[in-house]
Amino acid sequence: MRPTLEAIGLSRRFGGLRAVTDVSLDLAIGELHALIGPNGAGKSTLVNLLAGELAPTGGTIRIDGRDVTGWNNQRIARAGVGRSFQRTNLMQQMTVLENVRLAAQAAMPARHLLRRAGREVALVRQARAALERVGIATEPDRVAGTLSHGQLRQLEIGVALATQPKVLLLDEPLAGMGPEESDVMAGLLRELARDHAVLLVEHDMDVVFRVADRMTVMLDGCVLEQGTPADIRASAAVRDAYLGHDV
Repeated sequence: MRPTLEAIGLSRRFGGLRAVTDVSLDLAIGELHALIGPNGAGKSTLVNLLAGELAPTGGTIRIDGRDVTGWNNQRIARAGVGRSFQRTNLMQQMTVLENVRLAAQAAMPARHLLRRAGREVALVRQARAALERVGIATEPDRVAGTLSHGQLRQLEIGVALATQPKVLLLDEPLAGMGPEESDVMAGLLRELARDHAVLLVEHDMDVVFRVADRMTVMLDGCVLEQGTPADIRASAAVRDAYLGHDV
């Protein structure tokens, strides 16, 4: 599979602190790539680099073979990268549909903004399709702030999908979920990986090993190990540094 997004030797310094050092990974449509490691390993910094929230101090980022290193988050999003965040980033007072429609509108090229009537129909259709995909299409007029925690996480992914991305960067979408909600989200992640390149940052190792096709383990800003879930389970270095011996 040709990579949709590639990071090659990616690094980021904050003064004298090396948050990410020489990290390389690639994401392909049809594959879920899990990024794991202890707190402070550099995972969120790496996601911020890939999403254009931070500029790298070294290395290269490519989307479909095109060098996008240093592009800001808006340009990266328009190039086909959507993301969710560790903390809820929704308009809680707006409805479910309004949240997703606004995301679709923000991603629409400026030349289309003048075609008002057709634009509104297209935006609503796009938003409803995203809600259907994440499994919360039945209550589009419900105020987002009244949703359960699991539904809010589904809505966040719906917001990302509304921009029609090729790549999804998902930062701890299962955080705070109970077993039933986690099962729903695990199924959604696998379904999304059928036609997206998915990078999943997650601490729920049961789900990670269930849904991942490939994994990257980070430690102290560097790649400790990469491979299939079976490779990661078998790695003595990963067990000693992060997973322990009960995996």
